[in-house]
Amino acid sequence: MHAQPGVGLRPDTPWGYLPATSFRSRRSALSNSQRDTWERLWPTLGRQADDPEGQPLDARNWFGRVAPLVLEIGCGSGTSTLAMAKAEPDVDVIAVEIYRRGLAQLLCGIDNDQVSNIRLIRGNGIDVLTDLLAPASLTGVRVFFPDPWPKARHHKRRLLQSATVALIADRLLPGGVLHAATDHPGYAEQIGEVGDAESQLVRVDPGTESLPISTTRPTTKYETKAQEAGSTVCEFVWKRR
Repeated sequence: MHAQPGVGLRPDTPWGYLPATSFRSRRSALSNSQRDTWERLWPTLGRQADDPEGQPLDARNWFGRVAPLVLEIGCGSGTSTLAMAKAEPDVDVIAVEIYRRGLAQLLCGIDNDQVSNIRLIRGNGIDVLTDLLAPASLTGVRVFFPDPWPKARHHKRRLLQSATVALIADRLLPGGVLHAATDHPGYAEQIGEVGDAESQLVRVDPGTESLPISTTRPTTKYETKAQEAGSTVCEFVWKRR
């Protein structure tokens, strides 16, 4: 699941009012194996979004190669992240998540499957986009099932709104892809509207369009439960003009 932003907004950027980046951290204990894996791998594969060392992000140095770079915002436990990275070993993936336990689960998957093309950032996706990534540096951005904030008074906290989509578009290379999915009908309507209204983006059909990264993602347990409850998943793909 995605970040739980605070009630304020972040006006101190050229993008306008971005969703707030404060959050309430969940204290979820790690298992012994998760803790061991975290202590062993995090220093190499992970970093904090607000870590002042090494900013801005040097993906070439971190991954040890030059490759298409994808940012996944809100990776949860990393089920989709791991599967999609394994399917595209020539693509480097940065997975962003606030909650340590989800990142620890992904680290365990990386370790078990010996996957080399994933790196992890703990923090808020807005901070990563704003502070760590340069314009035209990403081949893709993935946002799967962000928090819908269903109450009307909370809609301003949703991640995918006009300012954020404009920021994402700026960080994409020409031809780069924004791939989003949600099972919340109200949020789906908003996502479609703001994506289509962004002048730097054009909506595409991945079934008929050649894209630089795959848009085929696995069906997660969360998505299966939503479908069993009667929810319809809406998928969106845009590319930068």
